[in-house]
Amino acid sequence: MTNSHQIVTAINAFNDNYIWAISSQNNDKIALVDPGDAVVCIKYLQENNLALSAILITHHHSDHVGGIEKLLEYSKDKAWPVTVYGPATEKIAQLDITLKENDTVDLTELDCRFTVLDLPGHTKGHIAYYNDNMVFCGDTLFSGGCGRLFEGTPQQMHHSLTKLASLATDTLIYCAHEYTQANLAFALAVEPNNTDLHNYAEQVKMKRQQNQATIPTNIALELQINPFLRCHEESIKLAAQTYSNQNQPNDSEVFSAIRAWKDNF
Repeated sequence: MTNSHQIVTAINAFNDNYIWAISSQNNDKIALVDPGDAVVCIKYLQENNLALSAILITHHHSDHVGGIEKLLEYSKDKAWPVTVYGPATEKIAQLDITLKENDTVDLTELDCRFTVLDLPGHTKGHIAYYNDNMVFCGDTLFSGGCGRLFEGTPQQMHHSLTKLASLATDTLIYCAHEYTQANLAFALAVEPNNTDLHNYAEQVKMKRQQNQATIPTNIALELQINPFLRCHEESIKLAAQTYSNQNQPNDSEVFSAIRAWKDNF
């Protein structure tokens, strides 16, 4: 997927992780987002004759940070200066620059700038990197779903998802896992009469049968099919009420109910 001079490519890792590689049409520099596995990243660098210049981290989980140390060792041997960016409130040993809401990341060699969003929920210090065209949101928002609440509260996660939902509708969403098919099975249980959701589920089924990625997705699509972005819709409110046997007084409580449902789905 291209954005002006940038090229965003998925590097597959582990069972279902996506490590995102941001490269340029103008030079051999590259940035990696959440490189949990150094081996697959180094292989990608070697095969494409690319030089690592930056690492962007969204949160501290090992499948997102586990490759940093070996990548820095490899880069040192190559005499590549590498800057590691990440969340200010999480303990990640190798960070050079710590980031919080509204900070900017200038990847000058890639002609690329990102603004930082604080997105607590999956972890307390989770962040995302966004610009006019794309957002790298780690494990906060997935296609058809959202991340589990390991550290944050349902209220925090709902607020974080509302932030993402307010981005431009054509914003491409680069999340960190291929969870779409499983997410849609749950979404269909919540909203069985959502025609857009049924149509998308068929598209996803065909893609996965051909081993194709379903990511990136986009904000416009997720607003139509993702129950966690639709907590204000009557269909979602009714489903939450039916599942929990109680009324939810606000959208945040609706989110909390369907997140609990998903955890036990």
